[in-house]
Amino acid sequence: MSKDFIEVRGAEEHNLKDLDVQIPREQFTVVTGLSGSGKSSLAFETIYAEGQRRYIESLSAYARNFLGQMDKPQVESVEGLSPAISIDQKNAANNPRSTVGTVTELHDYLRLLYARVGTPHCPECGREVGEQSASNMVSRILSLPEGTKAKLCAPVVRDQKGAFKDRFDELVADGYSRVEVDGEEYDLAYDKPDLDENYDHTVDVVVDRVKVSPEARSRITDSVETALEEAGGVLKVILPDPPEGVHLGVESRSTGDLAGAGDSRLVVEFSESLACTHCGIDFSEIETRSFSFNSPHGACPACEGIGNTKEVDEDLVVQDASHPIKHVFEPWSYNRSYYRTRLDSVARHFGVSVSTPFEDLAPDVQRQFLYGTDEEVVFERQTKNGTRRKTKRFEGVIPNLERRHVETDSESTRDHIEKYMAVTTCPACDGTRLKPQSRSVLVQGTAITEVNRMSIGDALDHFEGMEAEMGERERTIAEEILKEIRARLGFMCEVGLEYLTLDREASTLSGGESQRIRLATQVGSGLVGVLYVLDEPSIGLHQRDNDRLLNTLEGLRDLGNTLIVVEHDEETMRRADNIIDMGPGPGKRGGEVVAQGDFDDVCAVDDSVTAEYLSGRKQIPVPDERRESSGALTVRGARQHNLKDLDVDLPLGTFTAITGVSGSGKSTLIHDILYKGLARQMNDNTSVDPGEHDAIEGIDDIETVRLIDQSPIGRTPRSNPATYTGVFDYVRELFAETKLSKQRGYKKGRFSFNVKGGRCEACGGQGTVKIEMNFLSDVYVPCEDCDGDRYNDETLDVTYKGKTIADVLGMEVDEAYEFFEANSQIRRRLKLLKDVGLGYMRLGQPSTTLSGGEAQRVKLAEELGKKDSGNTLYLLDEPTTGLHKEDERKLIEVLHRLVDNGNTVVVIEHELDLVKNADRIVDLGPEGGEDGGEIVAHGTPEEVARTDASHTGRYLRDLLPAVELAGPRSDRRPEKATPPSDDD
Repeated sequence: MSKDFIEVRGAEEHNLKDLDVQIPREQFTVVTGLSGSGKSSLAFETIYAEGQRRYIESLSAYARNFLGQMDKPQVESVEGLSPAISIDQKNAANNPRSTVGTVTELHDYLRLLYARVGTPHCPECGREVGEQSASNMVSRILSLPEGTKAKLCAPVVRDQKGAFKDRFDELVADGYSRVEVDGEEYDLAYDKPDLDENYDHTVDVVVDRVKVSPEARSRITDSVETALEEAGGVLKVILPDPPEGVHLGVESRSTGDLAGAGDSRLVVEFSESLACTHCGIDFSEIETRSFSFNSPHGACPACEGIGNTKEVDEDLVVQDASHPIKHVFEPWSYNRSYYRTRLDSVARHFGVSVSTPFEDLAPDVQRQFLYGTDEEVVFERQTKNGTRRKTKRFEGVIPNLERRHVETDSESTRDHIEKYMAVTTCPACDGTRLKPQSRSVLVQGTAITEVNRMSIGDALDHFEGMEAEMGERERTIAEEILKEIRARLGFMCEVGLEYLTLDREASTLSGGESQRIRLATQVGSGLVGVLYVLDEPSIGLHQRDNDRLLNTLEGLRDLGNTLIVVEHDEETMRRADNIIDMGPGPGKRGGEVVAQGDFDDVCAVDDSVTAEYLSGRKQIPVPDERRESSGALTVRGARQHNLKDLDVDLPLGTFTAITGVSGSGKSTLIHDILYKGLARQMNDNTSVDPGEHDAIEGIDDIETVRLIDQSPIGRTPRSNPATYTGVFDYVRELFAETKLSKQRGYKKGRFSFNVKGGRCEACGGQGTVKIEMNFLSDVYVPCEDCDGDRYNDETLDVTYKGKTIADVLGMEVDEAYEFFEANSQIRRRLKLLKDVGLGYMRLGQPSTTLSGGEAQRVKLAEELGKKDSGNTLYLLDEPTTGLHKEDERKLIEVLHRLVDNGNTVVVIEHELDLVKNADRIVDLGPEGGEDGGEIVAHGTPEEVARTDASHTGRYLRDLLPAVELAGPRSDRRPEKATPPSDDD
């Protein structure tokens, strides 16, 4: 075994053809090639799988019992392996409790910081609260400059009504002569206060008046202990003439109704217990779990740490205020006597008819219909014994729905009410997830909830140099914690994630963002001698941010690690030490190494499609002309998240690209505002909550809206491309029309593996059977009854052109396209899959094994298969994910075809070859997070390229022949010429 290489021999996983390859250790290697050529089969299913399997098998049998296992890949040998870590695009979590902070473990360090050096404050009045011993209080007082005059007081009455004559007599009897009442001092021996018993008063007993000095320690200690005993553990220190810059704690105010407006004195309170002495609120002990929204000790009790609640939405209850009172409330049917009685009685109470339009009522009357009457109402109900009357307050339509939603045992009733409910930010915690006490603990004047709402970049600035502002004790405790926090925030910034906020839900992250978060975690671990296998880490990154990501990868390599990266990005390949180009085609036509070496070596290879694009011999062409639009869909006042009250015009009947650096607001504009707003208005979809905006204009010019994103096409292995696109329905009909099927009476359903009859019952139509193994992973083996074919023998007797239904499911799209050449319906749908670059995909491939980009393109093919009426708005989110340049060219042709048929296509995209094909670009920025959310440039690609403020425009300059300005990478293309059109 050579220690300089990872040597793979005889790899036959999936479509690999007895592959032998050497990968240099401690270098940065990119595995590239056409989609479906075998890149992931080599990198993940062979090299990573074998490395992980060997590592786990080296552990004890007991330890293996708690770890996932991986089956041995189909490979003769893999030598020179290190412990392997996979960083793929699986989403970080779907749990709504999981956030960027929890996934990166940053929140754990924040909890530790706030539990150890945080200063609790009262959530009601904002005063500092703390648990202090008498000796701590004495030390704080002695820290004042020597000679400072101080009154040590016992607050015996706090904001209470009364004259307190008896209390003053008791104080005199106890030997006290001076008190402060509402901030004014009295000598009880000569002048007892005459208080108005109808007002709140505060009485502080002056236990001692001292000058601070080391010699006075004993006297101060005695006086502090006396005051604490007299006032139940509370001490008030008053400095009549405080020295400049002195800080003892949070300043108190003079209280009581008759207290003055305040003076120059410094008044500070101390407490032996963790409680607010002013508000009378006791606090539990501050622990790390006090700041966890996944623990009842820290979670907001109203939303249980989720941050939002489901509430009845007034806009859903009253959707058209022009309707009469009896028909205006959507959840209430006037035909039902219960609702009719209530509406009639309340209308009679206000002297209006139930036929009066709701919008004509006074706002106060509308409020009482919705939320309950201020006065009692006489309810009349007709019975067979006459009219029955009952007087009580009307609870209101919305409180009625909320009460029944909680109390009902009927699922149908609950489902009915939930149609009129919307997910809203929890009013109790304002979406911060934590209870009031936890939100009131401050470090350097900032609550943990404020830190969580910061972007990663802002948080890094916030914690930079924080120790310098702390006291010696706090600095000693916080130093290591802050170092870890800054390091993790720094790693996140290095991989281009500085725009993410720490409280963002992990389920809303893209696959690329999730992968880069895990990459940042690995960089922070500082491991050496590890094999890292990554899956397209550049996905979702703007070209400007890509350099930072590549610097991070090179840093991992320089530590002594081996990197294998599956990637299509040209910049990544230029920076790699070694490139392996898989091919020559997709699927069965792939599985071989076409080229290997550095960037220049690969470019020189003639038989490589990748090399043709890298060398510039082949290019994706720029359109000869840009389409003009006759109308526009306009979003007014978009201000969700970081969008800054934008008005955005999206031209109809054109191809528009939404661009901008990561975190600039692209997804917020298209997903949260445009799609959800149109879904609510056009489809009456009340389950979506559009982002904040004023209006969407031009809706009448589109018939329907379709969002084609990267979510899975199915959540079980039974779903596959054939079933999702409808191809399988036509295939089953074809098999049902064969001679043998008609003889046996087989119908279309006989050839479904989801229902009894034709499927193999031993495996339930799955094709595999799970065998549970002790101390080893569960093993999935082909079903013995059907040999993995999913169907029983009788069904498999039926053939079409010599192939069974199981054989068809095992075909690749390209193969099936040729096989069904005589069937136009099947062929048309398979052609759509080919057109979006999925010719290598097996028809029966389980949907759970598809990447996000593949799932999106299957959806696109399914949309293309529908009857096209034009005037459809298609919204796509980074459709080039996982695509080779050759496949990207096919996708661009499909998108142009959609627009040519009278539709509108809006695409969120970073890939410049697709962006340069757009008719219009809306470029957001200029940066990510709070520094984004503005329109930097809007126009044709050429117009955007000439905009100096646009990062996207500067990188586009290198790809547009009509733009003479030099871009960041112009040195690589000394001559910009229009590439020849490509017909293949």
